Amino acid sequence: MDAISDFLKEHARGDLVPWEVQKDTASRFNTTVRQIEEAILSMDLLPARYARNRTMIDIARQRILFNSTVAVVGCGGLGGYVIEELSRLGVGTLRVIDSDVFEEHNLNRQALCTFSSLGTAKVDAARDRVRAINPACEIVTLEARLDANNAAALLADASVAVDALDNIPSRLDLADACIGRKIPLVHGAIGGWYGTVLTQGRAENTIRQLYGDVKSSKGIEESLGAPPFTPAAIASMEAAEVCKLLTSDGSTLEGRMIFIDLFEMSIATFRV
Repeated sequence: MDAISDFLKEHARGDLVPWEVQKDTASRFNTTVRQIEEAILSMDLLPARYARNRTMIDIARQRILFNSTVAVVGCGGLGGYVIEELSRLGVGTLRVIDSDVFEEHNLNRQALCTFSSLGTAKVDAARDRVRAINPACEIVTLEARLDANNAAALLADASVAVDALDNIPSRLDLADACIGRKIPLVHGAIGGWYGTVLTQGRAENTIRQLYGDVKSSKGIEESLGAPPFTPAAIASMEAAEVCKLLTSDGSTLEGRMIFIDLFEMSIATFRV
């Protein structure tokens, strides 16, 4: 390890380690870029691709992100953008959970969907995208439909879970499992021009309070539609919540729900 540290110090540019150096170090010392990233952060250096993070996320917090595991449940409209942003942010491990394959109607809004991916598993597209963005991020793909029987197991080792689902029964099963495992849950929902975001704390039943009396299996997306910009906006807020929860920075949406109206460009906050 001393040899790796010496090599990284010698080739760092200030406290930044360029990607080419990270790759070269992994090759020279017959290890992985993930292990080299861990070494870089442990030395209070920073992979250069995170240089624009540093004014708001210092090296200590970047190290926390690297050592964290986030479960993203759903790899569609919301989930695709969440996965993209968390991998770029530097979250070290992503557990992505979805049982679906891409269909043509997903092309208008789902970041991971392309013509070449039609008919393929969404989790496979997520894996390929993360590896292309951040090879130091470990991605665990679980091609499964979350329900009451498997939810707790699917969330294993997660520091935070993200609700990127499109149906209410699965949201409730996920929320219950998060309470059981004492995992904070970042919830997002969209429909048409509108979206909501909130965070369920470790011991709260916020999602059941919100949806408990709803009989329909689908959310308002089924009737209002889903343009490309609404999931992108809501997913970005979910990713920001995850960052704050992991680094213990800023104000989270525990006990509050944000309602966004992109048609009128208005935001309202409600106590929940």
